Amino acid sequence: MTCILAIDQGTTGSTCLVVAHDGRVLGRGYREITQHYPAPGWVEHDPGEILERTFDAAREAMAQAAAADPRAIPVAVGITNQRETVVLWERATGRAVHPAIVWQDRRTADRCAALAPQAELIAARTGLVTDPYFSATKLEWLLALPGVRARAEAEELAAGTIDSWLIWHLTGGVVHATDHTNASRTMLYDLDARGWSHELCALFGVPQALLPKVAPSGGHFGVTVPSAIGLSIPIMGVMGDQQAALYGQGGWSAGGGKNTYGTGAFLLLNTGAQRPATGHGLLTTIACDERGSPVYALEASIFIAGAAVQWLRDGLGIIDSASETQAMARSLASNDGVYFVPALTGLGAPDWEPGARGTIVGMTRGTTRAHFARAALEAMAYATYDVLDDMRRAGDVPFDRLRVDGGATNNDWLMQFQADVLGVPVERPDVVETTALGAAGLAGLTAGVWRNGAEFLASRQFTRFTPGKGRDDAVEGHRGWRRAVRAALGWARDLA
Repeated sequence: MTCILAIDQGTTGSTCLVVAHDGRVLGRGYREITQHYPAPGWVEHDPGEILERTFDAAREAMAQAAAADPRAIPVAVGITNQRETVVLWERATGRAVHPAIVWQDRRTADRCAALAPQAELIAARTGLVTDPYFSATKLEWLLALPGVRARAEAEELAAGTIDSWLIWHLTGGVVHATDHTNASRTMLYDLDARGWSHELCALFGVPQALLPKVAPSGGHFGVTVPSAIGLSIPIMGVMGDQQAALYGQGGWSAGGGKNTYGTGAFLLLNTGAQRPATGHGLLTTIACDERGSPVYALEASIFIAGAAVQWLRDGLGIIDSASETQAMARSLASNDGVYFVPALTGLGAPDWEPGARGTIVGMTRGTTRAHFARAALEAMAYATYDVLDDMRRAGDVPFDRLRVDGGATNNDWLMQFQADVLGVPVERPDVVETTALGAAGLAGLTAGVWRNGAEFLASRQFTRFTPGKGRDDAVEGHRGWRRAVRAALGWARDLA
């Protein structure tokens, strides 16, 4: 029973799956991670708890698999992880010297603002905007703690994102490594040179000896020690979570795209071997080809997606559950000119206006709660179109379908409307844990469990939504959406 152990260490918890050669999930383990908020805008995790909870989840998944079939012993491990979160630890003991600073943390916002004169240089080297979201200023902050820099320069310490922290402890401190996808999110990685930037390490005061070796995502990252998860198994695949979701959806060729509809929406588009032109708030990052070698991708975030429906439920009380919105949207022949721009935390790509606020336009006395529900769903689809349209042009790649995951994809009305808006099919997988499956797939291909990507995907089933009779109305509706966005932008920028 050939199978793979996939470790998915996320922001709120660790999920582990044992995935068989035929695609079945034989075992599943999950453990929640405690969130710590020591000051306004600060978010931390306990690195030791991350290890404990992740290893417990892995053991649970393997125990379930063994109970189902005693032959189900994993032949390789794949790791995927929350990106940008930073840990600094002692090489001698493996103990963290400070809590992990989580990707959501904003403590270095002032430092990022002060870096405005270097913003163009940072973007040219990294493909990123200068923001506390990324790892460099987090690590710079840690190095400024009393006594830490001296220890770092003496090579007593090691640093890395969560993948490196896991690899170090899974291998008993033998391997200090990361992959290109995670490295590309640190703001210390040169996209063109495909390695750590001497220039940026100097800018942020980061000794390069502190950083892990950067390796292709598909490769050998050492062997686990029995004290960690009970078995000695090679680690054969490592990717950041969004890239793993893209891989799990089969997006390893130029033009492969995915959207994860969660609280916000996270879009990635594989652009292949050539670095794409950037702009419009799009980020350039590293993804994987079929065998785990680095390729370029464009990435963007829509700040509010499913959160707009949550607001209808929790803020306005006009629905009891998100599932109601499907029937409510279907009850209307059209949106009757009602649009909701859910800029509840500002507007992200492609408009980028932090001062924008939620705006509802087109209401009349005939407007009902069904119009609000439909407008919230339409906003997800229209915002996705806006970002993907910029991605397609910047990446100059063919784009003939969008694969999707996340909670909102259970809404068939939304998926059909998304296909109508985009003018290309939308495909929803039967197993929504695409991040963990991506890690399993890459590790399995590297270990020879699957001969190629097609064989890995062969067991997956996709529900396909193709553009239909609603296409013309969706195109016309998008014009109304852009008008509504202009209204929200106008309100934000009219400071007279």
